[in-house]
Amino acid sequence: MTGWSQELEDDLGALLKDWLKHQGRTQADLRRSLRASSTRMPALLEILQREHSLGGMQRLASRLCAIEAEWADLEPTSIAAGDLQPQANPDDPFGQLDLLLQEIRDGRSS
Repeated sequence: MTGWSQELEDDLGALLKDWLKHQGRTQADLRRSLRASSTRMPALLEILQREHSLGGMQRLASRLCAIEAEWADLEPTSIAAGDLQPQANPDDPFGQLDLLLQEIRDGRSS
């Protein structure tokens, strides 16, 4: 298992910022999902470092995938034939974090 390092933390911080922008979310949204004490990046990374220490990159990626799924469930809805239907994101049908998790799993099996 790769240990937590400053380089990993810097890369993860940049990834989170890009991911949040792509998702149309803010650090405040991520703070709520992580139940962090602050919206500041160091507080968010502290929670993710804890996840990493409990199960490595796979657990960290799984947690972020779960958050992405949670957010997808909260997307605006449209009324179709009287039913509320969640709107799908045609640009990202599998979610970037799901692909990252799959790459991590593939890397572990090699």
